[in-house]
Amino acid sequence: MNSALGAGDEDVNPDGVASVMEKDVPEIFERCGRLIAERRENPTDDLTSVLVHAEIDGQQLEEHEIVMGFFLLVAAGNDSTKATYTSGMRALLENPDQMKMLVEDPSLIPGAVEEALRMYPAFAHFRRTATEDTEIGGQKIAEGDKVLMWYVSSNRDEDVYEDPDRFDVHRNPEHQAFGAGGRHFCLGTALARLELKILFEETLRRFPEMKPAGTPDPAVSAFLNQLKKLPVSW
Repeated sequence: MNSALGAGDEDVNPDGVASVMEKDVPEIFERCGRLIAERRENPTDDLTSVLVHAEIDGQQLEEHEIVMGFFLLVAAGNDSTKATYTSGMRALLENPDQMKMLVEDPSLIPGAVEEALRMYPAFAHFRRTATEDTEIGGQKIAEGDKVLMWYVSSNRDEDVYEDPDRFDVHRNPEHQAFGAGGRHFCLGTALARLELKILFEETLRRFPEMKPAGTPDPAVSAFLNQLKKLPVSW
């Protein structure tokens, strides 16, 4: 999954994007197909079994729908949380005064999670299709037009956030990291917040003296907003 989502990064995929599409993506689909077949015969209490045996208006999902749902959940549930966690830890390491506040008062961590989500949304953008004529910020949008939403930009909108490039654990902001509500709001929001809260709590409890130990290395991608490496010491 890392190679599929980070297809444009030479460190992740030295053989290039074509190799990912010819080898890695088909392998993911093949594994998913085997899992679907197994869950049809022997359902468990996992999410794949739910998808395999779900019915909509009396009809079960077709296999390609289950496969794409599986791919989406694995991608979103893996890269998203680790991306925001590592970037949030980088912000704390680069702002030791903010890190000290959390170490001394862990009740501030849920707000720090929201600030990390604001400044470091896992995915840089998504595209939507306009279902009717409308206008956004003075720009006319026609039905059928494609609209690209840059979360990394909206979450640092200077008209909304004071000093938007400053990491502030007291800010506890509203943000667009999970979407803007409605049908496209992130399915895993509650789980992501819980995971991030626990990750920050346990990291700061176990390694309160953690310090940077090198230059962070971001993934080369127009879509993924995450780090490949975050060197630290303690």
